[in-house]
Amino acid sequence: MKHALLTLLIISSLTVMAQPPAGYSKMGKSKQPEVGYGKLTGQILDPDNQPVPFATIALISNADGSTVDGTIADESGKFALKSIPEGNYKVSISFIGFDKIEKSPFEFTGKGESYDLGAVKMASNTQELDEVVVEGQRELMEEKVDRIIYNAEQDKTTTGGDATDVLRRVPLLSVDLDGNVSLRGSSNIRVLIDNRPSTISASSIADALKQIPADQIKSVEVITSPSARYDAEGTGGIINIITKKNNLQGASVSLNSSAGLRGSNLGLNASYRKGRAGFTLGGFGRAGYNIKGDFENEQTLFDDNGNIRSITNQSASTLTNMMFGRYNLGFDYELNKYNWVNASVKFGLFNFGNTQDDRTSETVDGNENLINSNLQDVSMDNLSNTVDVSLNYIKTFETKGKEFSVLTLYSQNSRTNNFENISKDTDTEDVLSKQKNDNDSYNREVTIQADYVNPIGDKQILEFGGKNIMRMVTSDYTYFTATGSGAYTEVSGPGFTNVFDYNQNVTAGYLSYTLDFLKTYSVKAGGRYEYTTITANFSDEVDLDLPSYGVLVPSLNLSKKLGIGNTIKAAYSRRIQRPSLQFLNPNVDASNPKNISQGNPNLDPEFTDNFEVSYSTFKKGTSLNFSAFMRNTNGSIQQVREIIGQDTIRTTYQNIGEEDAYGVSVFANVRIGKKIMLNGGVDSYYSIMNNNVEDPIYSASNQGLVLSGRVFGSYKVNDNWSFQFFSFFRGKQVQLQGYQTGFYMYSLSLNRSFKEDRGSIGIGAENFIGGRMKRTSEISSAFIDQYNTNVMYNMNFKVNFSYRFGKLSVSQPRRRGKSVDNSDLKEGGDSGGMMNNQ
Repeated sequence: MKHALLTLLIISSLTVMAQPPAGYSKMGKSKQPEVGYGKLTGQILDPDNQPVPFATIALISNADGSTVDGTIADESGKFALKSIPEGNYKVSISFIGFDKIEKSPFEFTGKGESYDLGAVKMASNTQELDEVVVEGQRELMEEKVDRIIYNAEQDKTTTGGDATDVLRRVPLLSVDLDGNVSLRGSSNIRVLIDNRPSTISASSIADALKQIPADQIKSVEVITSPSARYDAEGTGGIINIITKKNNLQGASVSLNSSAGLRGSNLGLNASYRKGRAGFTLGGFGRAGYNIKGDFENEQTLFDDNGNIRSITNQSASTLTNMMFGRYNLGFDYELNKYNWVNASVKFGLFNFGNTQDDRTSETVDGNENLINSNLQDVSMDNLSNTVDVSLNYIKTFETKGKEFSVLTLYSQNSRTNNFENISKDTDTEDVLSKQKNDNDSYNREVTIQADYVNPIGDKQILEFGGKNIMRMVTSDYTYFTATGSGAYTEVSGPGFTNVFDYNQNVTAGYLSYTLDFLKTYSVKAGGRYEYTTITANFSDEVDLDLPSYGVLVPSLNLSKKLGIGNTIKAAYSRRIQRPSLQFLNPNVDASNPKNISQGNPNLDPEFTDNFEVSYSTFKKGTSLNFSAFMRNTNGSIQQVREIIGQDTIRTTYQNIGEEDAYGVSVFANVRIGKKIMLNGGVDSYYSIMNNNVEDPIYSASNQGLVLSGRVFGSYKVNDNWSFQFFSFFRGKQVQLQGYQTGFYMYSLSLNRSFKEDRGSIGIGAENFIGGRMKRTSEISSAFIDQYNTNVMYNMNFKVNFSYRFGKLSVSQPRRRGKSVDNSDLKEGGDSGGMMNNQ
């Protein structure tokens, strides 16, 4: 809590501001208008007083009948039209399944008038889908009390891509060339899909994101300070990917496809809904091919006296091929007005293959005398499949917002990480030796949780619940060697052939309280207690002594409205990060014999304190957000390197690190008329790292400034044609013992929509100038200097096509579903547990 005073001082200095308008006339007109622009607000409800999310609100001029502005209601049915110029207007409210409502007149004289329509009830009416005309466009960026929302469906530049492409566009997030995601510089995040965890990301978030098509992502929520309801893990925060859903009555089939120089995809989704029941069936497949690259590695090893022990140089050309798939079957049924059940089964597929032909490797001593040299043909396979089965029950009550739910999930990920390394003579290319590693791993999770939400009046909310997660992890690994072209023989010994079982049980309970007070203030406070038990053993009957532990994690969110369109927020949370299989796996990855890696089953969790404060404002079509944060992590899991023999580096993990980060982020969303929208931002943080080792020979520390940014633009040529562009950059990354150089990427797209918005066709180009990206990593310590360079050729041109078949109608919006969210493991930064030693 050493930074709490600074946070409170920031809040105090910003709260002495103008109070919001008070006192309204019959039409809700403010008695204390804000000078310069007008505003119109309200909430859309159905006949049962339930919110109508995403209803369309259009502001129409009474002078000429033209649509001046428009927006879409949020999930609670609330909306706000801001920066309204002088004039006399009427408001049109519409949503499929309801009768259109028009209200008028509203007079704005440029003196900052503000009208509040209050609760607007819509009457149900079944409509054909092709009769609906959408008057407004949802904002690309939205901000809520505890999260930032990126509405990905508004961005066409990601068509034909995957979730990795979408996350690069989201403020506060950074995604490297391998697909590894970080939030404000921390890779200790938890990724949820529709509020639901999955073992799909238990080994590698990067691999999981490649299985999710960009075309099926509705929005991305970034939760930097999760409340007590969320699992305590994920020290950096939570990323929730919301996929598109269908509430339409009738039958529908949609087709999505894309073909390009580096990859192609095909998706087919079908849905059927009649009355209270709904069914969904869908599938998506994507192939990545012709992904070429280059690899160089130079490492110098020193002895205890600082003399050169060996110098190794390696180089190779690489070729990567990938195949992803994700398939789902879902059912939901509304038993009655207050009871609802849903069930789903999802399958995931990930196949990744990488080859390096004729990888050269040469090692000399300090006097440049040759120690060894050879050619190597290397192949690496990273294969996995995932099954998620969920069954959920939700009960609501007459009291608005009151809810009880029971959520269950079974998730299993089966993974294979194999490699084969064939060493050849540099002159004759005769096979000298062969080495092979087979590693099958299994991660199973069974989760059950119960949650209860009880509003107390209209100013308070009480939430509490409990949860249990049972994890069963297995790593089965075997090494084989052969001399020359002979047959493989198994290598015995626990370090080469073994079965590792790791069982973890997490039991949790939480309590959260929300209060709105003094008209402009809101506070959400809570606490969560988690108790973890662990058992681990090897097949050779060696048991590990891993203690059980409990942790109490508090959270606090404060907000204050400062006049129209202005809000300040502050938050504190304590988080825990348990190591996942990637950090625990005792299997030795020796795909590069000069750089081997191995997990550590004895790792403890990390603990992090997060502080943040933010300010958001909206004025005349422009929304701005400024945020600052501080993060302190103890027991940080860091890489530890040691020298094996004369020329080999072994990497493992230990809880020896302390990390402090101080950062500032700025992002903006600007609308220029009806046709142009710009969105962008810059994230920066200063990182301070220390491994807390007292011995000066092994002590390591580093610090530095890290920058990243993005810009997105959209131009609507007419009702059918639109043009969009996107660009992203990330500066040099600071690491404990070195750095990694930055990179940038960009894309353009041109799209044409079909009649009645049934589909679209478009073309896109990515990194079309040069198309070559170079990334260099440097590691420096008392005994090791290493320079690793990877080059990726990622120029791409693509054609996209999508179309929806079927004529549908909509009754009133259906209840929004809930699902399990396990946000509690430290995920690996690299793909599939394979170290970057190509």
